[in-house]
Amino acid sequence: MKEKNKRILFITLFIVIAALMRLIPHPPNFVPITAIAIFAGVKFRNIKLAYVIPIAVMLISDLFIGFYSISLFVYLAFILITTYSYIFKKYSIKNILLSSLLFFVVTNFGVWLIGGYPKNIEGLILCYTMAIPFFTNSLMADLLFSAILYYGFEKIEKRYLIFEK
Repeated sequence: MKEKNKRILFITLFIVIAALMRLIPHPPNFVPITAIAIFAGVKFRNIKLAYVIPIAVMLISDLFIGFYSISLFVYLAFILITTYSYIFKKYSIKNILLSSLLFFVVTNFGVWLIGGYPKNIEGLILCYTMAIPFFTNSLMADLLFSAILYYGFEKIEKRYLIFEK
């Protein structure tokens, strides 16, 4: 197997394993969604793969979990984070925090639009305020899963995959 194909296979495998975490019981919003988007954006050299693989994994896991009213906003956030990560190609605490914040802003805007909040500035503020506990879980998960994906893949890449980066 070509080294390039082996790398793509390992990256995809890491994403699939992380996505499977969505299927086991977990605290609200303590999932690897943002970490997967960051990982795909940073590690895939082909932008099509950076989008297709993680979105396909999300779609498959959502078939088991179920789709919800803000799914469109979740996928949009996921695409924006993958784009941001693909452009900057860098893992850093700052980029993880910005990605977490982007996910929070986009998805909760969807909650405000679709949910039962008043469609005024007070309703928007209330929606974001009520989402803060979920953001805390998301942020902790994003930091943890990003570290696991990044350092786990780096270790495997150095040990088993010998090719130019």
